[in-house]
Amino acid sequence: MKSLYFITGSQDLYGEETLKRVAGDSAEMVKYLNGKLKDTVKIVCVSTVRNSDEAENICLKATCDKDCVGVICWMHTFSPSKMWIRGLQALKKPMLHLHTQANEKLPYKTIDMDFMNLNQSAHGDREFGFICTRLGIKREVVVGFYRHDDVIEKIRAFARVAIALNFSRGMRVAMFGGNMRDVAVTDGDRVESEIRYGWNVNYFGIGDLIEIVDAVTEEEINGKMSEYENKYKFATDDIKAVREQAKYQIALEKFLARERISAFTDNFQDLNGLKQLPGLSVQDLMSKGVGFGAEGDYKTGALMAVMCKMAEGRRGATAFMEDYTYDLTAGSEKELASHMLEVSPAFAANRPEIMVCPLSIGGKEPPARLVFDGIAGDGIAVSMIDMGTHFRLVCAKIKLIKRPEAMPKLPVARLTWELVPDFKTGAAAWLYAGGAHHAVVSTALNIEDIKLFAKLTETEIIVIDENTEI
Repeated sequence: MKSLYFITGSQDLYGEETLKRVAGDSAEMVKYLNGKLKDTVKIVCVSTVRNSDEAENICLKATCDKDCVGVICWMHTFSPSKMWIRGLQALKKPMLHLHTQANEKLPYKTIDMDFMNLNQSAHGDREFGFICTRLGIKREVVVGFYRHDDVIEKIRAFARVAIALNFSRGMRVAMFGGNMRDVAVTDGDRVESEIRYGWNVNYFGIGDLIEIVDAVTEEEINGKMSEYENKYKFATDDIKAVREQAKYQIALEKFLARERISAFTDNFQDLNGLKQLPGLSVQDLMSKGVGFGAEGDYKTGALMAVMCKMAEGRRGATAFMEDYTYDLTAGSEKELASHMLEVSPAFAANRPEIMVCPLSIGGKEPPARLVFDGIAGDGIAVSMIDMGTHFRLVCAKIKLIKRPEAMPKLPVARLTWELVPDFKTGAAAWLYAGGAHHAVVSTALNIEDIKLFAKLTETEIIVIDENTEI
């Protein structure tokens, strides 16, 4: 399990007895936090920091510890902040500044100067907060008594984002083919993506996959077909087409494992050697948390993988999605989101059906795909775009709804949602912000999760919610 270092600040000014109390209180706090957060992250209690050398040493240790995804810093007593400068400059892991106390209530009848010297987080944390701000340290600040539920949940949210950032830093992304010809918004600076997010994005020829496809055995295909039968309803007699998709998925799984790939893209303009466009195969992979971006959109594919990691252990769905068409009935406007094939069954409101139908794009045989209606509930749509000088996240709140009417002639999976705060404002804001037609939609995550990711990666973010005005 990944860990967060719990770093307590103090100094030698108050004597050994006070430092023993500081260490004891810190150990008690960590014990309580581990009891509450044991399913998410392990909190590691480290020695109290008293001077510059100790601050630098513990920050270097956190930076070099591969199991450590971040640090929690708390000043139990006053801790002069100049002693933290070298340490904070060496720290390369996300920080949560916990502004709390070992005691919840003041002992009004017995409080004395010894108590004041020991329990002065109100004093020490302000000193620490200043030096973090002076150094430009991007961190999450959580305020409140550490045993309160709202504080625990904020620490949990930070841990989830920190785990996702740690995953992001080592992530490899494969592009089968390049970006769709003449499309701008899905393109991006792959070198800058690796500098800022750690995404190692590389091109692979479709021939690299075809070699594996051709070597897939009938026995392997039979095994994948059994998996499909357990999860999905067959609504086609064209079993040969479904087996073709099973072959693609087996090959993709082998390729992803061999190359240590967490997200990938394809491009219908560059799939020579495949009989079908990948449909069912990609859909099933997305439901397992593998990131995907269509038409060479590596940014959305990588972002999906990171958001899926962030959403682990939470209820809801997270996956690639595309804006498609509208119902513009006045006062009841809705958006129909879908794709020509690739919609994750994580969003399915009913048992998905496997269908084989012609596709009017790509020039391939009719591909097998999953068809279903989408779930209802609150969600977000997140788009990452390259502004030339920097990356930008556009994060919009949406309300997913049940389909208003049947769509018997549309053989693709689809979601229906309403824009927030209203259709015209939400759509115009997205357009002004430059949001793409591709996004990662999630009912497991919320705007605060994405804002924290943006803050810790120093990414510009534009939020569209109920308070948005053009």
